[in-house]
Amino acid sequence: MATPSLVFAVHRQEPELIAPAKPTPHEYKLLSDIDDQEGLRFQIPVIQFYQYSPSMQGKDPARVIREALAQTLVFYYPFAGRLREGPQRKLMVDCTGEGVMFVEADADVTLEQFGDALQPPFPCLEDLLHDVPGSAGVLNCPLLLIQVTRLRCGGFIFALRLNHTVSDAAGLTQFMSAVGEMARGWLAPSIPPVWERHLLGARDPPRVTCKHREYEEVQGTIVPFDEMAHRSFFFGPAELLALRKLVPLHLRKCSRFELLTACLWRCRTIAIQANLEEEVRIICIVNSRSKFNPPLPSGYYGNAFAFPVAVAKAGKLRQNPLGYALELVKQAKADVTEEYMKSLADLMVIRGRPHFTAVRSYLVSDVTRAGFGDVDFGWGKAVYGGPAKGGVGAIPGVASFLIPSKNKKGEDGIVLPITLPPPAMEIFVKELDGMLKEKPTGIESQSVFISSSL
Repeated sequence: MATPSLVFAVHRQEPELIAPAKPTPHEYKLLSDIDDQEGLRFQIPVIQFYQYSPSMQGKDPARVIREALAQTLVFYYPFAGRLREGPQRKLMVDCTGEGVMFVEADADVTLEQFGDALQPPFPCLEDLLHDVPGSAGVLNCPLLLIQVTRLRCGGFIFALRLNHTVSDAAGLTQFMSAVGEMARGWLAPSIPPVWERHLLGARDPPRVTCKHREYEEVQGTIVPFDEMAHRSFFFGPAELLALRKLVPLHLRKCSRFELLTACLWRCRTIAIQANLEEEVRIICIVNSRSKFNPPLPSGYYGNAFAFPVAVAKAGKLRQNPLGYALELVKQAKADVTEEYMKSLADLMVIRGRPHFTAVRSYLVSDVTRAGFGDVDFGWGKAVYGGPAKGGVGAIPGVASFLIPSKNKKGEDGIVLPITLPPPAMEIFVKELDGMLKEKPTGIESQSVFISSSL
């Protein structure tokens, strides 16, 4: 983990707009009815760390990426436009070709100084991804802000902020990979981008055919984000095995996402000391691309996920073993089908594009397979690639990510950044530690199946 006290100077040049390298169509493109819901109307930060590469000696990463960006925007020209809002809060991209915001910078620090295991929260993040004044609005602002910061060691940091209404993690990594391909000399992206947002549009007439408890109206308050403590937790082979031994044999083939989400839900519920009779919620992000028949086109870069929710009384979560929470998480994930997505799009139109319920809720998103770390601008794969911090969202503080990582031993695992009020964080740490040291459940003479699935 990076030293929390690490402080360094970052010298930024004036921000500039990078427009497509060639003329592009000036048109309006509607977002889907999944894209423009209230819960996606925010900016999401991503950060990538790259080592010095002798093969790129003499090449400036800022210049290489700036030029590749302009070429990529010819294919992804909606990113160079601006978001407008029409009747019934419908969002659309005005393809103006104005460009994305770009910042070039130098930092008086080496990659080594960030520590062995790169994971959020990162020191000086606000300097590595500068919030250019007037650029952070959802409407009428650049849809992407990118900062490339050269490091003293010859490595660099690529940081990006995305207007989430335009793309999800899969769509964003598709775009970033295309920039990487152009930086490495390609003439066109290997996966042609597909807009086709009507594929996730509401039916006519719209009709809600599934249960969507994630959008129920629930009374209560949300803890202000500025009162939060930020910590990351690493789950390697040993930790995952310890958790898997706590669940009944018939559940041990669960995915890592399901297991960690159930663990987080239970520990967090205990940590926030929720009223035992109150319902608490865990929201799972489920990518629906493969749920459609036929599947969505491979180049589709819009938001294509749902927010299915598992709901339980806090007392039940506390009193029951981990398997109870795990069963509920698995069921919530299984709810997402093609019909569920169509019903969700219809709900958005009927109810005015509401935010998912944030009261007594926590959201978990798995980006272990999104491919952030694979993005290569010519300097090789990122040593860390993924979300810049936990807790981001239209309502900050209620979301976390499963991020691929390595520990100091070089073991592959998952990092989970958590945000909680400081007293609750202390309880969370103790509860998680106790769970990892707990005695196993079930018949241990039988083999334990460790899933390689996510």
